[in-house]
Amino acid sequence: MGNCHTVGPNEALVVSGGCCGSDEKSYTVGGWAWAWWLITDIQKITLEIMTLQPKCEDVETAEGVAITVTGVAQVKVMTDNELLGYACEQFLGKTVTEIKSVILQTLEGHLRSILGTLTVEQIYQDRDQFAKLVREVASPDVGRMGIEILSFTIKDVYDKVDYLSSLGKSQTAAVQRDADIGVAEAERDAGIREAECKKEMMDVKFQADTKMADSKRELEMQKASFNQEVNTKKAEAQLAYELQAAKEQQKIRLEEIEIEVVQRKKQISIEEKEIARTDKELVATVKRPAEAEAYKMQQIAEAQKIKTVLTAQAEAEKIKRIGEAEAGSIEAVGKAEAERMRLKADAYQQYGEAAKTALVLEALPKIAKKVAAPLARTSEIVILSGEGGRLTGEVNRLLAELPVSVNALTGVDLSKIPLLQKMTNPQA
Repeated sequence: MGNCHTVGPNEALVVSGGCCGSDEKSYTVGGWAWAWWLITDIQKITLEIMTLQPKCEDVETAEGVAITVTGVAQVKVMTDNELLGYACEQFLGKTVTEIKSVILQTLEGHLRSILGTLTVEQIYQDRDQFAKLVREVASPDVGRMGIEILSFTIKDVYDKVDYLSSLGKSQTAAVQRDADIGVAEAERDAGIREAECKKEMMDVKFQADTKMADSKRELEMQKASFNQEVNTKKAEAQLAYELQAAKEQQKIRLEEIEIEVVQRKKQISIEEKEIARTDKELVATVKRPAEAEAYKMQQIAEAQKIKTVLTAQAEAEKIKRIGEAEAGSIEAVGKAEAERMRLKADAYQQYGEAAKTALVLEALPKIAKKVAAPLARTSEIVILSGEGGRLTGEVNRLLAELPVSVNALTGVDLSKIPLLQKMTNPQA
């Protein structure tokens, strides 16, 4: 005899033993199974998702900073027959709390070991990567228990020395810096974009202005061309009018010239007759008397010329005769003077030194006169002498120096004359 057992989708029915006494187990998930009385063992194992909250307190990281990490894991028993058999081997007959405790200890062990290999910054800044690493490391171990880790996330990370707080501040500062940089870059990009937009606007405006200027220039050129054509036509008409007027004026002027020619011919004829009359009158009144007067002046000039030539010739002859007479006189005087000098020299030769001395003595008064000329303007000469014989000595000294002076002037030595020797040297 036996009974029929059923289970819901959140449980697995494990039937062990059979009618032949074997130990083979069968697994039924969300269904029913037949169990024999006394020889068949019926057990159930939960397939519900179990929520675990692993926590590692004051675990030192790779830098030696003690932190506390809490997480949340979702696990369940796998339904594959082989893996379900592993779960039954480990947890069959245990309560959900006991199963959760085993899995929790396994997760916390892996979590603690991984924390020792990472820095606080790696754990704090990239929690998802940290949780993924824990899940990958722990999955093989819990998998051998027939347990599947559906999810694992880091709930909280904190420490007792405010390390994370300081890290958060620096992170906040970095974020703020990045935000400021982002704002500045955004403003820069906005400014650049605005400048580009303005440039595009100005380019469009310049193009439009250029087109307007080109159109205006084209209009002005057309106007100028039209005005040129109009002015050309006006000028041609004006020129044609002026040319025709000039032609008419020329005709009138030609006729006036012909009239003037006729008048001039008559005037010339009258003037010619008047000139002939005047010429005859001039010949009678001016030319004939002028010719007579010119002839008279010519004759007078010829006579004056002849008179001047004759007078000059006579004056030249007079000068010549006077010059010859003066030359002869000078020659005679020179010859007489030379003869006198010769005779005087001969006399000097005959008289010798006595004559020379006489001549010197004759010349002495003249020399004395010239020497005493400045004294002639002196009214009185006073000779002061303290001694009675001083004046006589001065006179004797003057007489003694006189021959020397005369000898220097004339070459005659008066000291050899006996009379002067006695005067200059009374003792002699």
